[in-house]
Amino acid sequence: MVEYDKPAVAIKEMLKRDQVLSAGHRMCAGCAAPTVVKLMGMALRGPTIVCEATGCLEVATTIYPYTAWEIPWIHVAFENASAVASGVIEATKAMYAKGNYAHEHVDVIAIGGDGGTFDIGFGSLSGMLERGHDIVYMVYDNGAYQNTGIQRSGGTLPGQETTTSWAGKVEPGKRQKKKPLTEIVAAHKIPYVATVSPGYQRDFITKFRKALEVEGPAFIHAYSPCPRGWRSETGRSIELSRLAVQTGIHPLYEVIDGEKYIMSGPSKRLKELTPMEEYWKTQGQFKHLFKPEWEEFRKQIQVDINHEWELLKKKCGI
Repeated sequence: MVEYDKPAVAIKEMLKRDQVLSAGHRMCAGCAAPTVVKLMGMALRGPTIVCEATGCLEVATTIYPYTAWEIPWIHVAFENASAVASGVIEATKAMYAKGNYAHEHVDVIAIGGDGGTFDIGFGSLSGMLERGHDIVYMVYDNGAYQNTGIQRSGGTLPGQETTTSWAGKVEPGKRQKKKPLTEIVAAHKIPYVATVSPGYQRDFITKFRKALEVEGPAFIHAYSPCPRGWRSETGRSIELSRLAVQTGIHPLYEVIDGEKYIMSGPSKRLKELTPMEEYWKTQGQFKHLFKPEWEEFRKQIQVDINHEWELLKKKCGI
């Protein structure tokens, strides 16, 4: 069992690792997804294969006939990254047993955006978790189907405007709450679940290494600002990653075996949550919320966030 209170390898050693993405990967200016992958790469410990669902990260890093990936990488359909990753890890075991593969163990990582994880690929993900495959699944959550036209997903926040959750005099953007994916995954009683933010790099790298070192499935929920879809400034993505933690819409915590909740330092040190207005005003997708007709809706969102924050603190024993 991994020690959960400290990284197995010093962070300063992880920082020396070669990058898993090359320069010139064609992601949008300010996109946080390449930073998410860079931090993931710093936590790797040996031979690794990545299985990635269709999405922004896949499209922009592998424009045929080129690839920005410096490690073995497989592109699969929107809905089946987890299923393919399950096949990959079983295939490596079989090949090693037959003497056709040099590595006794290979770390397999599945990656998907929020559309391919919260929605289209959720059944595949749940099946992988239920079967207990030793795989790390990471979702980079940018709050919509950004690659296909900025349509709302199960990961879209209430009040967020997308091309399928319009905001105007009749509707305030998306009315529904964000799907509690991290809690749903934790309910599978898998060894390790964690939320991370590229705004808190040490916390991110440490957690991803823990995810690799547990035996069995692990899940990493990474926040990933999208300037194009969010209509935010390209130079503010890391600031927004931190603000998401400080407002409580993406608190940082770990869940061990589906039972033990641990609040991470950046969230645990918060004396109080930053008001959501500070987050909303940085993005064009929320500008409509400041109109008088949506004042009550705006206030209710804050009430709901405060409620969820208090529930999480109780789970963490704070």
